[in-house]
Amino acid sequence: MSSVAAVLTGDLVGSTKAGPTAVEAAMAALGAGAQVVAGWTGADTRFTRFRGDGWQIYLEHPGLAFRACLYLTACLRAGDAGLATRIAAGIGVVPELPAGRLDSAGGAAFELSGHALDTMPRGRRLVLAAPALPGEAAGVFALADALSRHWTAKQAEALTLALAPGAPSQSEMAAKLGITQQAFAIRLNGAGLWGLDESLRLFEARSYA
Repeated sequence: MSSVAAVLTGDLVGSTKAGPTAVEAAMAALGAGAQVVAGWTGADTRFTRFRGDGWQIYLEHPGLAFRACLYLTACLRAGDAGLATRIAAGIGVVPELPAGRLDSAGGAAFELSGHALDTMPRGRRLVLAAPALPGEAAGVFALADALSRHWTAKQAEALTLALAPGAPSQSEMAAKLGITQQAFAIRLNGAGLWGLDESLRLFEARSYA
């Protein structure tokens, strides 16, 4: 049965120069991040690696595409592995998925995501391909792309906690990092999370049926 879903397709930036050890570490971070994203809803994201430094995940809940893009970006920055990822999010109809990996999966969301990555403008790292959404939605992705370039490793580490849906209080998250609530808040403010919250809410509140 077909349904509207999101697909994130990405690849690593500068993987050839970084070498295989850095690539494996980055892929491990993305894979672990995909498992966390799966835990947000209980739906398997089916993290699939392809073409050496390429990867893809499936999101049963398309409204989480923006949050997942930010989270995976933060996962790499927090790990301080020296590698970033490009991500193209596609939202569209997906027929029933095959068992296991996503290699043989098809549908509009996969086509939109793959094409958007292949045609991503030089220098960009985050794009949205969702014909059913207003054009302003793609603009939000572009702004988030620019903002995320300035995240420090410590800011990104805080974001990996704060970006979870229904995240606990700042005091609880700060305790996990062994810092004060004030220090945690400074990291989030410096990362600009306050400027992304409304967009996250809007993406997740709309109907994609």
